[in-house]
Amino acid sequence: MTTLAQYLQTHTTAQIASTMTTLATASVAISNLLSQGALAGIHGEAGGQNVQGEAQKKLDVISNDLLLNSLIQNPNCAGVASEELDDINPANENGTLLVTFDPLDGSSNIDINMTVGTIFSILPYHNQGQKATESDFLQAGKHQVAAGYFIYGTSTMLAVTFGAGVAMFSFDPVSQNYVLINEKVTISEQTAEYAINSSNRRYWLPPIQQYIEELTQGDTGVRNKDYNTRWVAAMIADVHRILIRGGIFMYPYDTKIEGKAGKLRLMYEANPMSFIIEQAGGASTDGVQRIMDIEPTGIHQRIPVVLGAKEEVEYIKALHEMAGILANGEKA
Repeated sequence: MTTLAQYLQTHTTAQIASTMTTLATASVAISNLLSQGALAGIHGEAGGQNVQGEAQKKLDVISNDLLLNSLIQNPNCAGVASEELDDINPANENGTLLVTFDPLDGSSNIDINMTVGTIFSILPYHNQGQKATESDFLQAGKHQVAAGYFIYGTSTMLAVTFGAGVAMFSFDPVSQNYVLINEKVTISEQTAEYAINSSNRRYWLPPIQQYIEELTQGDTGVRNKDYNTRWVAAMIADVHRILIRGGIFMYPYDTKIEGKAGKLRLMYEANPMSFIIEQAGGASTDGVQRIMDIEPTGIHQRIPVVLGAKEEVEYIKALHEMAGILANGEKA
């Protein structure tokens, strides 16, 4: 039985291992609160909005504070950025790492007892001796040194990559350790499952409309096989399902809200999940461009996301190219 602590000793640097241990410790505290549910007084609204303009749940705020307070005390962490906060938080000026996180992805599902989780990304910090600023965080996803998520479902689990494959751990409540259950998670290049919010169909670009129409035609259409829809409405749960049994997840560009290129955040959701998916053998794009090649323009930047089975992701890219448009609707 290999624990997370043992795995970290042989698969990454001491600085990253220390930061991962801090994240894992905070995740256990969040998991314990979730298991108490309404008894812990964590359900319902916190009474405010985050920088994204979304109503904050009580556990959003609690989880954010747990992670933030733990990370800024870690000597290896030079700065922290959270989806819930307007600005970055400088930490140890001598640290070598930056951490971004979504403290509780899918938090709108808390009150109905559905799956939620914590997504994180670890980036290198190059300005030791100086106070970290937002510009230090604006690195393309390909520069990540680690990324992953803790998922709080029927059991608490961790999926993580350090750039050499994806490992999955399950939390053992008896030993209070994360235990390795799969050292090399892989995704099939083909799939018959897809996840998308079909209620937005009328707002999609033609290539996505065409793609979903082909899937719904099943074995009577050009794809010559039946597909099933699976949609949890929490990115972390849908991505976890893809890692376990394959599939494709899409939150494409749509015209529903003017001025928003997509719903998902590049720094807190798209980049870390893309790193995980690619390391498991899948692909991740904004519909056309590889997500981890995108140069961020702000820590709360939003983008469209298409990730999962490589064959399907590449097919969607080809549909955009045939239509002569980019994933944001502009002409190619």
